[in-house]
Amino acid sequence: MKKIIAAVVLAAAAFVAVPSAANAAGYVPASNVSVSGPAVAGGTASVGFAAGSFVANETVSVSVTGAGAVTLGALPITTVSKTYTASSTGAAAVSVTLPQGASGTYSLTATGATSGNVATSALSVVPADGTAVVPAAAAGTNGNGELAFTGSTISMLAIWVAGGAVVLGGGLLLVRTSVRRQRETV
Repeated sequence: MKKIIAAVVLAAAAFVAVPSAANAAGYVPASNVSVSGPAVAGGTASVGFAAGSFVANETVSVSVTGAGAVTLGALPITTVSKTYTASSTGAAAVSVTLPQGASGTYSLTATGATSGNVATSALSVVPADGTAVVPAAAAGTNGNGELAFTGSTISMLAIWVAGGAVVLGGGLLLVRTSVRRQRETV
């Protein structure tokens, strides 16, 4: 019984100690992403990812979502995914053709197949009869090139330590209960 409890405690501790795969993804900084061209209904905007954003000659999967159909190449649907190949310096460029009735924000996500690097960009579009066109360099930026704060002030390390302490405490309670029961039966 002690061995089973010890194995359960060790398995739970290992589960808490190993970071999740989402924490392993490398995110491309907003300063490496540029948008050029008009982000207008029916227009074509070019989104560029600077050298070093991806691994050299890496396959990069790009998806665009938004209100209405966009075109990457010749695929007009609401969410479009297409693969590109990064240059020998790890740079990539994508042309996004917006539909005639486009409005709102279109989110572009590029993910490197080898590196796992993720780059995001947003195209804010007003209808053709609108007055303002506001291209955004990256989704979630606060105007100065930095990502907006959307998280907690508690670090992930503190959360993992607290989770580990809870699991360890539970394991100790199980072991103590097991020992007490064995002493009562003897």
